[in-house]
Amino acid sequence: MGPIFTGDALPFQAVIFDFDGLLMDTETTLLQSWQYEWQQWGLTLSTAGFFAQHGGNINAQRYDQLAEAVCPGYNRNLSDQRRTKYREQLHQTLSLRPGISDWINQALQTSIQLAIASSSPRTWIDEHLARVGILDCFDVITTGDEVTRDKPDPEIYNLAVRRLGVPAATAVAVEDTGHGVTAAQAAGTFCIAIPNPHVPNGAVAHADVTLDSATELPLLRALERISTHSEH
Repeated sequence: MGPIFTGDALPFQAVIFDFDGLLMDTETTLLQSWQYEWQQWGLTLSTAGFFAQHGGNINAQRYDQLAEAVCPGYNRNLSDQRRTKYREQLHQTLSLRPGISDWINQALQTSIQLAIASSSPRTWIDEHLARVGILDCFDVITTGDEVTRDKPDPEIYNLAVRRLGVPAATAVAVEDTGHGVTAAQAAGTFCIAIPNPHVPNGAVAHADVTLDSATELPLLRALERISTHSEH
């Protein structure tokens, strides 16, 4: 394979991770919780169009859809409490996606800064990162409650890069969705795509590098691949 560059030898100063679906597969627990809640009303959730093609929370629309399907007798408060409790139970055993822990550890052994740019609120991010013991690994965390426009708008990546204090072209985003890739590249960063289980590879084909899993390459090798491609 040849030697892997050291962090100092690469032209990159920061790696910015998305959170939901990328660091942890909370997208699957989201779907599972909604499937569970529909079942409580004797219904089956259609997964067509379930995942939004943008960042941000669309649960209000999902509750409206369920209420329309149930019609009389629907109790939204009960539904919300029951679904949320079920999802919290799923999260108790949820860990990082395969290979992500290795990537974080590899970055910590170099001069590369680590950041998160997520459309979710800060409390959500902190809760999950603390539970798996990696909250202190990140130099910068930017979240959806700090911006006014969701991905694919680049606002959250612009904020992350500004806080990192590095040129955008020296940062690499790691995303799991097409709109995430679009947001990262619009901010001037490079992007590695590792699609979550509900995103087809074609949706992230515009990324600079696409991997099936973080186990496919060590982090520095993935960064080296971007560096090599960008020279052509």
